[in-house]
Amino acid sequence: MREADRERDDAAEDDDAADGPDDGRALDGHCAMMPGVPGGAEAGSECQTAVGRLVRVTTGAPSSDPAGAAAPLVARTTEVAASTVEALVDLLPAADPVAWLRHGDGIVGWGRAAEVRTAGAGRFAEADARWTEMVGHAVVRDKVRLPGTGLVCFGSFAFADDPGDSVLVVPEVVVGRREDRAWVTTITSGGLDHTEHRLLAADPPPEPVDLVVAEGALSPDEWAAVVGDAVARISAGDLEKVVLARDLVATTGEPLDVRWPLRRLASSYPSCWTFHVDGLFGATPEMLVRRERGLVTSRVLAGTIRRTGDDQHDLALAATLARSSKDLEEHEYAVRSVADALAPHCSSMNVPESPFVLHLPNVMHLATDVAGVVHDAAAVSSLELAAALHPSAAVGGTPTAEAVVLIAEIEGMDRGRYAGPVGWMDATGDGEWGIALRSAEVDGATVRLFAGCGIVAGSDPADELAEARAKFVPVLDALR
Repeated sequence: MREADRERDDAAEDDDAADGPDDGRALDGHCAMMPGVPGGAEAGSECQTAVGRLVRVTTGAPSSDPAGAAAPLVARTTEVAASTVEALVDLLPAADPVAWLRHGDGIVGWGRAAEVRTAGAGRFAEADARWTEMVGHAVVRDKVRLPGTGLVCFGSFAFADDPGDSVLVVPEVVVGRREDRAWVTTITSGGLDHTEHRLLAADPPPEPVDLVVAEGALSPDEWAAVVGDAVARISAGDLEKVVLARDLVATTGEPLDVRWPLRRLASSYPSCWTFHVDGLFGATPEMLVRRERGLVTSRVLAGTIRRTGDDQHDLALAATLARSSKDLEEHEYAVRSVADALAPHCSSMNVPESPFVLHLPNVMHLATDVAGVVHDAAAVSSLELAAALHPSAAVGGTPTAEAVVLIAEIEGMDRGRYAGPVGWMDATGDGEWGIALRSAEVDGATVRLFAGCGIVAGSDPADELAEARAKFVPVLDALR
């Protein structure tokens, strides 16, 4: 949605009396009995906590076109009191939740006003074109105008071109929070029918039962042998680095409610980006690209060591990681690939000479934050930037083409959307796209977990296997 279109739509809503910040009362008075919302000190049976979910009550015709092609999308963003959305992840209902959270801020949503499914080598370009088409026909009423307001889509893209199954989802309801501001966006397809909402407490997700974890495509010994093969090829000069992943398969006694691991991941890994889109969930520490008002940033991670739980020992390990020639080499490849991919789109860039050590609850990473000023923001969306960066050396290897071919040859499994871009984008093309790491795909009672390691000439198969096990921990713990 271009600025002129926003101004046109703002003019059309001059008679809406409650479009500004309204401490919750713009939700048609349905929160009057909600504690924490001005106007109500008592809790009704449906509203027992200030944290709840928005239940859609449509007075006009409901959305009937999942592709969003038959009618324009209509999005309206209303500011609400931040106290009404203190825990975004707790707002999510069981059906069709999407999430992107970090340090309590972010956006969550549910329902499907529209979706776009793409595949193959053209999956990014097709999705971006379809989104641009939706935006061009949409009506957006947004006086909040923060990142994540107005018309928003969530997306998850396959790592490989074949088959490359990917998806963009436009929720019917999006709730967001950024520091001390919060908002609700409703999105409909098919007209300007009036939609009311009320804030109700979400039912908590059930705990998984009868969890069983088994090896995936390759046993530990088989995967270690694959790593050894890759090291031999690197030593022979075939390539410089390749990232190899392995999987585990967990089953539960009942279909998994994805909100259970989401809540635990958001709580245990607040500095990561906790996400869920169309069955893929996780908590990634790596931001592939963020574009916000002409600025781009990318957090590059490569080089890992497991934490012990002893603070003094971990500090010594962090110093060892920072001096490790093997890990520094691996990290340099990853940073170079990101900087080279962003350079054509930036008028200026800042690429730090040395990485810092990022401390997470279970591991530590070498990390570098690359930043730049985009000179072609009007023509290139955040999704297009993500496509230009994918796959970076952090998840593919160096040189990229040779590494991707080797992954397909020896890894022994289909990554699906693991290690692909995952995130969100708004109508201006701004957005955040992480790399789907520390993640899993859920299908009913089956959960497939993934972990990968960067392999260079100095890699030891036993060490890489231990690193992969450490990277499974976040999702495994979240399932328990």
